[in-house]
Amino acid sequence: MSNNIKFLQGNEACAEGALYAGLDFFSGYPITPSTEIAEHLSINLPKVGGKYLQMEDEIGAMCAIIGASLTGHKVMTATSGPGFSLKQEAIGYAVMAEIPCVVVNVQRGGPSTGNPTHVSQGDVNQARWGTHGDHSIITLTASNHQDVFAMTVEAFNLAETYRTPVILLFDEVVGHMREKLVMPEQDEIPLVGRLRTDCKEGVDYHPYLPREDGRLPMSDFGGSHRYNVTGLYHDMWGFPTDKPEAVRELCRHLVDKIENNVHSITRFKEYYLDDARTIFISYGSAARPTLHMVESRRRRGERLGLLELQTLWPFPAGLIREKCADARYIVVVEMNMGQIVREVKMAVKSPENVFLANRIDGELITPVDIRKFLRIIQGKGA
Repeated sequence: MSNNIKFLQGNEACAEGALYAGLDFFSGYPITPSTEIAEHLSINLPKVGGKYLQMEDEIGAMCAIIGASLTGHKVMTATSGPGFSLKQEAIGYAVMAEIPCVVVNVQRGGPSTGNPTHVSQGDVNQARWGTHGDHSIITLTASNHQDVFAMTVEAFNLAETYRTPVILLFDEVVGHMREKLVMPEQDEIPLVGRLRTDCKEGVDYHPYLPREDGRLPMSDFGGSHRYNVTGLYHDMWGFPTDKPEAVRELCRHLVDKIENNVHSITRFKEYYLDDARTIFISYGSAARPTLHMVESRRRRGERLGLLELQTLWPFPAGLIREKCADARYIVVVEMNMGQIVREVKMAVKSPENVFLANRIDGELITPVDIRKFLRIIQGKGA
């Protein structure tokens, strides 16, 4: 086997993608079904000069990567279920203080301890709305190991570009199945490095003053410049303020820097949409049986297509409106009670043509399941 081909778990593909992107600090706490990410990095991150730190809990792990990022490092943590809940307050801090970091959540059944060893996609809305206050967030996902690797690299690039936490929302099936990963050459995928300020030592440095292109240069905390970091609303120097104009401008900045760049952030894959009358929308492991069913039925003459979302937040409403404009039926396949289907209904012109095909019992939805849903939908529309 070629040296650039690996056979591994999805969790290990995520760890390999992080190493490729330049990860040099990881902090985490073991939790099913994400633990293999930490295990893989505990062995391989020190080999490239990085630091691996197991904290006492998920709160400490999230806070540790925030501190390491401020000192100039590319950072990541990984968790599942209840651990992701524990991270939310610190994720909000990273949003407010504009600290680049990557947070992996390998989803399992919930709420609470739920179904730790089985699949779910129930954390979609938590990824968007888990932390309090008005904010925006970037959340990526993938259905196969090659894309897990690619989206992990993208997560680091987007975190550095927009100075924000980025969530990788995988699921148990993707995390634990094994398949081939073709490792790209080191310069094959472009990497975004930390944008550092060119202000000289002793010059007044404004850590929260965007350039004309909207990016905020950083200075390594504890290095040449002294500056303040806070979770409070703050001015361009980082010092707390409750002045209405400053609060409004910062709140708008935190949202607009992401929501105004939906087109640049959106990642997706499409299959057979040119002539499709029924379009399936799916993501993560649910997209795999959906694609299987689409290809199987197309061989029988059915005009089916699939739009696989890899960016869940900011939600690509414009993309969905465009791709589904001529569809008779739109079927959202997901393993929850219907979290993305709500967004799709708000995005399209005819929400009455949008239907949910789901499974919520801890088992991967199958092509047979999806076909049964389709027959019911087609029967209602007859």
